[in-house]
Amino acid sequence: MEKLDAHLSDVRSIELDNAFYVEDGTWIESLTVSSTTTFDSDDLIKNISGVSLYYTRDVPTGPNGDTVKRLTILANESYPFILGLILRREAIPNRIVLQDGTFDVVVTVRTWEHFRSLADDLQDALGGFDLKSMNEIDNPGEPLDSGRLTEVLITKLADEQLSVLETAYNMGYFEVPREISAQELADGLDISQSTLSERLRTAERNLLELIYGPRE
Repeated sequence: MEKLDAHLSDVRSIELDNAFYVEDGTWIESLTVSSTTTFDSDDLIKNISGVSLYYTRDVPTGPNGDTVKRLTILANESYPFILGLILRREAIPNRIVLQDGTFDVVVTVRTWEHFRSLADDLQDALGGFDLKSMNEIDNPGEPLDSGRLTEVLITKLADEQLSVLETAYNMGYFEVPREISAQELADGLDISQSTLSERLRTAERNLLELIYGPRE
């Protein structure tokens, strides 16, 4: 992922959707790569040693115009490979994404002791990390599956709903406390506040319908 990030200009994010260990440090990996400019997967991969491209396809995107591709690659990962560190401590990797040169990782561990062992490994191998949050949950969630969820959301929501959600997120509307008001968000989208409210409610309803199914 770091090699891809180094070779791809204008990259927004690289997400590890799935991975299978083969042997001798070699993994089959599924990645979702997002860039603000177009790129050719074959040209990108051929310039990176130890990586070969199995398959690639374009992912439908919203109104922001980004180029998003899903790549299946065969990669030789040298130590320390962040996924290998996580799996060694019997943690479930829920999300691994590289953005702005930093890995954001969500994992599920069984106990606090398991987390401390993983934290020590990360500290020793990578030089440090920041713990953003920790929650006690009953359901560990699906490992490395958020890339497919993103694809589903993009194809199920209308462009105007995606535009409202993306702009609201980027402008800090969903932060606690909010960084902008509803009126400021509406002004940024050049729509009325009533239209903003309607589009947000519709988008949120559609998101909940994807999670819980249609109301009876």
